[in-house]
Amino acid sequence: MANALVPFEQQQAIAAAIAKSGMFGIKTAEQALVLMALCEAENLHPVTAVRDFHIIAGRPALKADAMLARFQSAGGSVKWGAMTDEKVSAIFTHPQGGSVEIDWDMRRAKAAQLTGKEGSMWAKYPRQMLRARVISEGVRTCFPGATGGFYVPEEVQQFEPIRQENVINPVKNALGDWSVEHPEEMESLRELAAELVDLVETQNEPRIAYLKAEDQNLDSDQKLALWSILAPNSKTRSALKRERIKNMEAIEAETPVE
Repeated sequence: MANALVPFEQQQAIAAAIAKSGMFGIKTAEQALVLMALCEAENLHPVTAVRDFHIIAGRPALKADAMLARFQSAGGSVKWGAMTDEKVSAIFTHPQGGSVEIDWDMRRAKAAQLTGKEGSMWAKYPRQMLRARVISEGVRTCFPGATGGFYVPEEVQQFEPIRQENVINPVKNALGDWSVEHPEEMESLRELAAELVDLVETQNEPRIAYLKAEDQNLDSDQKLALWSILAPNSKTRSALKRERIKNMEAIEAETPVE
């Protein structure tokens, strides 16, 4: 039975609360919203995102228990064998994938350089880490459709970190920490930016948008902040530039030459 669609505004509020809580490794509302959209696409309630997923180093990972639950819900079964701190094994069976026996032991984990340093999760909880590896490999081998293309957190932790590109943004660099130090003004500027975008890109009134911006009597920092907020809306920024040039030309034309 399909779940009732959760209104996007409500999802935004939930995502913000999740990010603010700092739980589940989700650090931003945007991360939460993406995971919620994934769940909704699979006919699951969006809030199951925080139950089934974890964000590791910026990557979404499907928790081992959630992956196993999906496998079993899709008709799969698992029969556990060894379950110790040295070895975990299980037989995975699915009508479409047959049966496969998977085992992981500490010798194999060390050979794969997974165990890390003393005090790591592998040192503290070896059985649980081995179990997660068995689940991920077993489900992926027997019925990969249950993984949704995701890895478990224990695997993602071993991936190379995402390399961040340093994007040169002269406006943001010039603005410095002003936007962080003036949150209330930034909120007002975001509202102004939204109005300007609407005037230019919806109502096709760039002149009115320019005059509205000029009427605010913004100082240099506020103008930089507004320009930074408008960065994704190149059409609006270009329109405001053109109107500014037109205005300057008009002033120059009216100024008498001595």
